[in-house]
Amino acid sequence: MSVDNNIPKGWVETTLGKISLIGSSKRIFFSDYVDKGVPFYRSKEIIEKQKGNNISTKLFITEEKYNQIEAQFGAPKQNDILLTSVGTLGIPYLVQEKEKFYFKDGNLTWFRNYNGVDPIYLYNWFLSPIGKEGLKKITIGSTQSALTIAGLRTIPIILPSPEEQTAIAKILTAFDDKIELLQAQNKTLESIAQTIFKEWFGKYQIGDLSADKAGELPEGWRVGKLGELALKISKGTTPRKKDLEGLSVEIPFLKVKDISNEGLISKSNLELIPKEVHIRQLQRSILKTNDILFSIAGTIGRVAIVDDELNNSNCNQALAFIRLKDKASFREYVHLWLKSKEIQNEINNNIVQGVQANVSLTVLNNLIINIPDITTLNKWKELIKPIYRKLEINHNQIQTLKQTRDTLLPKLMSGQLRVKMSEL
Repeated sequence: MSVDNNIPKGWVETTLGKISLIGSSKRIFFSDYVDKGVPFYRSKEIIEKQKGNNISTKLFITEEKYNQIEAQFGAPKQNDILLTSVGTLGIPYLVQEKEKFYFKDGNLTWFRNYNGVDPIYLYNWFLSPIGKEGLKKITIGSTQSALTIAGLRTIPIILPSPEEQTAIAKILTAFDDKIELLQAQNKTLESIAQTIFKEWFGKYQIGDLSADKAGELPEGWRVGKLGELALKISKGTTPRKKDLEGLSVEIPFLKVKDISNEGLISKSNLELIPKEVHIRQLQRSILKTNDILFSIAGTIGRVAIVDDELNNSNCNQALAFIRLKDKASFREYVHLWLKSKEIQNEINNNIVQGVQANVSLTVLNNLIINIPDITTLNKWKELIKPIYRKLEINHNQIQTLKQTRDTLLPKLMSGQLRVKMSEL
């Protein structure tokens, strides 16, 4: 059973089944769903919550049903952990204070009633390479991967003393708190930017003017299409597996999951592809600094800007990129315009439902956009540029904090890096 023959001094070896009650939820049937009430989550909602994204579930159960289940069976409470256990495996979510929801049996495994383990320490253990390796070893299924409760109970784990667990948890939580603070600040900055945008341009019904209403615009403005402002609007593709075989990987390959609702591109776990594939098969979708990304499949409507660090990266077919002719003048304008409620609604009205919901490049090209005169645009940019500079600084800080945290995590969880209790 041993995790490692070199267990750090003072640490003990045990199993997940001995330190936590591991189970699932009470089954909820289709007839139990209602239009409003207590939110009911599946794996995909929990994954989005773990990322810190806002979610809007369409599934609910009644307060009465929830209260009945809570009284008889229990319901998730603060510091319980839910672990995705079918399909996308091993994503943990630490239940927050005053959250009220229920969840789908089978999709998620429930850890609670802990014995000798700090829940925040355990949550971080699941995020660590050690935890991921433990989950990998007990994964079953060929068609669809899954984690079983019986298998999870057998996974070995080494634990420091309760005091050291708490100390490690505090260190990692300090990183998380700083990241959350910066993310909250970015949300405020984004809101301010959108407000300024609406004050300057919203009264002219952005995205809702046809050519015959052009006279309503201020002098020097005109109605056009997004494609007129773009040097290129295209999308990526997914390379064939046989083209990847035997080649070393080095080029970042972006997917929708790498972009948050707020437009932050997470760079810590980007998939990589070979340079040969990047410059040959995927040459049409090589990204450049200041390209605007827009998700057009699956989760539709996420918007981000490619920064210098991701210059010469690539993307898959669920991401469109807009390369503007005049980036200096129109980057912020088009970015905020794409994020506006009016344009998001317009795009949602043009979604094609198939195996996966999607929006065509033709729809993006033909989006109606009001094009201000350069003098007005430059005056507006004087207000908006400092906000974008602060957003970029915060984005970089967040990435640095995440990278540092990810570097420390396996060392703390293995005992390679010990916490001196006297310093806490």
